[in-house]
Amino acid sequence: MCYGLQMPQRERRLVCRYRTGRGNPLMIFKEEVEWDQPMILRYHDFLSEGEMDTIKTLARPKLSRAKVIDPVSGRKVSAASRVSKSAWLSEHEDPVISQINQRIAGVSGLELQTAEELQIANYGIGGQYEPHYDSKVLQEGVNLFKYMSDVDIGGATVFPDAGAALQPKRGTAVLWFNLLRNGNEDARTLHAACPVFVGSKWVANKWIRAYGQEFRRKCSTVKSD
Repeated sequence: MCYGLQMPQRERRLVCRYRTGRGNPLMIFKEEVEWDQPMILRYHDFLSEGEMDTIKTLARPKLSRAKVIDPVSGRKVSAASRVSKSAWLSEHEDPVISQINQRIAGVSGLELQTAEELQIANYGIGGQYEPHYDSKVLQEGVNLFKYMSDVDIGGATVFPDAGAALQPKRGTAVLWFNLLRNGNEDARTLHAACPVFVGSKWVANKWIRAYGQEFRRKCSTVKSD
């Protein structure tokens, strides 16, 4: 998958469109269907140049070795499976973070009370993250993944079981649901960050937990939903 292999017969079904956030006509997004099973959506021009510069400026002094969640202890630990640096930004640090969170709520249609703070990650040469599920420990229902840089070679976000490969594109955001409507993990959302060979990869992640969304994303008792 990291070599850019993708299924062209699936790509023919994918479309682009404009949509509003939570029905707000003043909040319009450029939406591209990157993949249909599972549904992976990309939003173009989601972040402005000024917003990306502000986020990086705030994050740089805080960057430290990124950690993963130990499935046994539930603690964050360093691991060879994830090679990057990360930092966390709250709304209280700058109005830009609050603006971006409002945009995230609009595009996802979800409440952010149970969401984590904005995580900033930087992958240098050789930076990567092996295949993993975000829903394993923290029951993260939704990923909103924002690219703040292009990458010359490498750095794709790949879904090996689904066959999708997403290339970093500066200013865009990618959204997918980790959990099905019945609350079970969507096995198709196994994903990884391919190694960066040339360049530097900057991303901002927003993980929105499933609980607290009962009136935003209705549950289902159907096994396949």
